[in-house]
Amino acid sequence: MATASKVPAAESTLRVLTHLAAQRGPIPAAALATALGLPRSTVYQLLDALVAQGFVVHLPEEHRYGLGIAAFELSSGFSRQEPLSRLGRPLIAQLVDRLGESAHLVVLHGRDVIYLVEERAAHRPSLVSDVGVRLPAHLTASGRALLAALPAAQLRALYPNQAALEQRDGRGPRTRLELRAVLDRVKTDAYATENGEITPGIASVALAVHDHAGWPAAAIAVTFAQDRFAPGDWTALAETVAATAAELSRRIGGRPR
Repeated sequence: MATASKVPAAESTLRVLTHLAAQRGPIPAAALATALGLPRSTVYQLLDALVAQGFVVHLPEEHRYGLGIAAFELSSGFSRQEPLSRLGRPLIAQLVDRLGESAHLVVLHGRDVIYLVEERAAHRPSLVSDVGVRLPAHLTASGRALLAALPAAQLRALYPNQAALEQRDGRGPRTRLELRAVLDRVKTDAYATENGEITPGIASVALAVHDHAGWPAAAIAVTFAQDRFAPGDWTALAETVAATAAELSRRIGGRPR
């Protein structure tokens, strides 16, 4: 904190960008000033500087401000450097060593999850997942962990009708009502599960990794043969996965839940 106090303008600028990044869309300067507890004159000065550098865009007809192209370029640079994979890979490897089961790290992309890190445990069943593979989010434990953390409006946009709920062998939720029941269970249990809906005989438990704004940035899952663990033991598995998810959240500057 002492370091931040030496450069209050820099700290305030970062607070402006962080707050804008956490919003659903552009917001008025007055709302920004109120949320940050800063004088309006200060906020306008910061916004003018950020607009000039391309980090913020001003929408004059709407009297609102949102993130600009330069902020997007920072995001693209973040993606190119793959910090999530780099930070997550050793933690996933440690999780595999601890449990003796395969584990992976995924991100949500549309209605799919994409596998960023995949660590296979020795002498365990082969899996359909691998780095770069996409699978329907609503059928995987990791995808369900991410979907359960999304606002209801975003979830409705992802799954506007029954046709959006892709099926594999007729297993998994087939309607939005069934999907909501699955995600409600995730919230109740504080972890997500999948039991043979991707591959018969294979199950998974998963938890989300949260970023600085509390949004689900990724998910970590452990996958195992159904006959290796009784359902009553899944909670203990989830607790171990939760510790790994919390540590990755911490490493990316997030807020574990």
